[in-house]
Amino acid sequence: MKKLVVLVIAMTMTYLLPAFASAAGVTMVRGGGTGTFGADLDGDGDVDGSSFGMGVRILTNGTASGHFLCLMAGRSDILGLPLMSVQGRVTDGSLNADGSVTFSGVATVNLGSGSDQIFRGLSFQVTASAGGPGAGKMQLTVMGAFDGVPGDTVLGNGNYDLPSEAVNSGQIAIG
Repeated sequence: MKKLVVLVIAMTMTYLLPAFASAAGVTMVRGGGTGTFGADLDGDGDVDGSSFGMGVRILTNGTASGHFLCLMAGRSDILGLPLMSVQGRVTDGSLNADGSVTFSGVATVNLGSGSDQIFRGLSFQVTASAGGPGAGKMQLTVMGAFDGVPGDTVLGNGNYDLPSEAVNSGQIAIG
């Protein structure tokens, strides 16, 4: 009986830990997998998507730490490029009222066509919603570059605002 009580307490604490962590002012964002835009953004006949990974710690004061990676290569070419990656260090973030998170930082964008196609020090922003295939979502904006390139959903603002991408495999966890 004593082992059962310890097991129930341990399971309860595991279940409640994310709530305590958020109450203590920390929101963790973890995830990885593949995503789909559900559309052909660049007119090449393929439905576009990416592979992604994120590990982010957000404090209630708006500071954050962690990393983000979005990779479009191989199975998920876009814009006719052999590679497009956005790899960044996260510095700021927030937990939104709807339970999603928004985080931002500074990234290196690699377009895979030689060293003249690597852009360092570009700001980025991601809004992510928790869930697995069909439920989790992610939207990436690269600030100050690539405005008007195919796939950009907000023309004329100086940024590359990709449409929302649905998790196809893997998951995004927020807690």
